[in-house]
Parts: sequence; structure tokens; C-alpha cells
Amino acid sequence: MAEKLLEIKNLKQYFNPGKANMVKAVDDISFDIYKGETLGLVGESGCGKSTTGRTIIRLYDATDGQVLFNGDDVHGKKSRSQLKNFNRKMQMIFQDPYASLNPRMKVADIIAEGIDIHGLATNKQDRMKRVHDLLETVGLNKEHAGRYPHEFSGGQRQRIGIARALAVEPDFIIADEPISALDVSIQAQVVNLMQELQKEKGLTYLFIAHDLSMVKYISDRIGVMYYGKLVELAPSDALYNNPLHPYTQSLLSAIPLPDPDYERNRRRKEYNTAVHNYTADDKLEMREVAPGHFVYCSEKEFVQYQAQYKH
Repeated sequence: MAEKLLEIKNLKQYFNPGKANMVKAVDDISFDIYKGETLGLVGESGCGKSTTGRTIIRLYDATDGQVLFNGDDVHGKKSRSQLKNFNRKMQMIFQDPYASLNPRMKVADIIAEGIDIHGLATNKQDRMKRVHDLLETVGLNKEHAGRYPHEFSGGQRQRIGIARALAVEPDFIIADEPISALDVSIQAQVVNLMQELQKEKGLTYLFIAHDLSMVKYISDRIGVMYYGKLVELAPSDALYNNPLHPYTQSLLSAIPLPDPDYERNRRRKEYNTAVHNYTADDKLEMREVAPGHFVYCSEKEFVQYQAQYKH
């Protein structure tokens, strides 16, 4: 069985807790990520998926719950050296390739920032060699090291962001909508690059996105979020071929296909929470309907989902 790299247990991220305007951005979610896999996290804007990623990497302090990375509690008390080591093992690729790079720094210094902080280079020559190697790894040229971010396209800037994340030799990378700001023609290039790097370096990804077709392409398993809750989690093919939660079905019904006949007759499935008809006695939790296929539901819905599951 695959080894767990990350365990998220009952994670909560509330903004303005205890106040009238409290927002439950991440509301009591649990899931695991295994070494070498890509877990896709999808949902509409504002559902809490990016907040989940930022809380995992400790950009936000969790309101409650645990994030265990190699068995170590990310949000537990840590010394400076422990935090430094954690930051090296877990990196992030940000959504906006224009805002995530310092416009006043040359590409070589942007990529080498982590190398400098963690003392990975033995001297200036080794530092520059590492930068050149990383640029070539992500499909750029070593001549690009002396340029500034404004001299690059969006796709090239995202490659620089990937090189920066790789510079400290991490085990786990959170990719927070890394292709949403890019042209469609460039998106596939970046995703293919990430897959190649995963094979070469044994990386593990949390791939956050709202483009379901791209998530299916890159992910081993997919989690679906709705208003801070994880409502379905399943292997990629199972989720697409056998969606159980009505919200997942709604998301999938919105995916366009390059088929005029299909598009002419396609009917978008609207999701309305009233479909569940919950009562005060219903206990809602993630339940395993089929091996590896979990749905957030009541006991009554669980029986219904099991009955309709296509084996």
C-alpha cells in the first residue's frame, strides 16, 4: 500500500471566529495524500480550496484540526530550524505568475532565494550552476537568468515559479490554480512539465483548480469542495464515470465537449441544497460508498448511493 505523506484531520479555517461575520472557509475536512500521487482539489470560486492549500503550508494558522506531514504536526509549536526544514520540504506554486515574482529581482536571484536561505550552494559558481540547471529543467535557457520578470510571457513566468519551488528539492508541492491565468495553448505545456518533473523527482502534488477537465488529466484522485466542505473524494476515473454527490454531478454537467451535437443537447444540472432534505437528526459525514470513493452524506443517502453505484 502507498505510504501517506500528508494527513489532514478535521481541518478548520475560520475567518473572524466568534463574530457575526464569521466565514467558515474550510469547515472540518479530512483527507490523506500519498507519496508520489497527485490529488486534485476542485470546486467553484470561494469554496475554500485555495484556503485549504494555504492552511496546509502554514501561510494561515489553522483554527482547529491537524495537518500531519510525514507524521509531524505542521501547526504544532516549532523552532526556527524546524520551520526552516519544513519550508524546504513543502513548496507552493502560486496562481498569478505576474504577482508572484518580485519585479525588482533578476530571475537568477528569484530562483536562488531558497538556495541562499537553506545554504544549499557551496559557492557562487555552484549557486549559478544550480540556477542554470533549474532553468533548463523547466524548459528555459540559462541566458534567462540575467533578465527581469517583465521580459517574460505568462507561461515563462510560471515556469520560473516552478523552478523556484524546485530549487530547495521539496517532497511536496501545492499548485494553487497554476494554470488559470495562462492562455489555453500554454496550460497543457505547464501541466505536461509538472507531470514530467513528478516522474523524474518523485514529487507529490496537491493540484488546486476549477478546470475539471484538466484536473482529470493530471490527478490520481480528486476531491470536490463546496462551501468549505469536502463533499466527494474518489479516484479520478470513478469520480468522472460515477459521480454521486449532486454538486459533483452539477460541476461535471458544465464541462463543454468539442462535439456540436452533444453541446446542442447538453443540459446543465443545477445544484440546490434542498435536494438533500436533511433533518436535525441526520448525521452528515464522509462515508465510503465504494472502495476509495467517499461522499459527504446522511445515513439515508449513503444507502441510496450504494444502491445506485455502478460497479
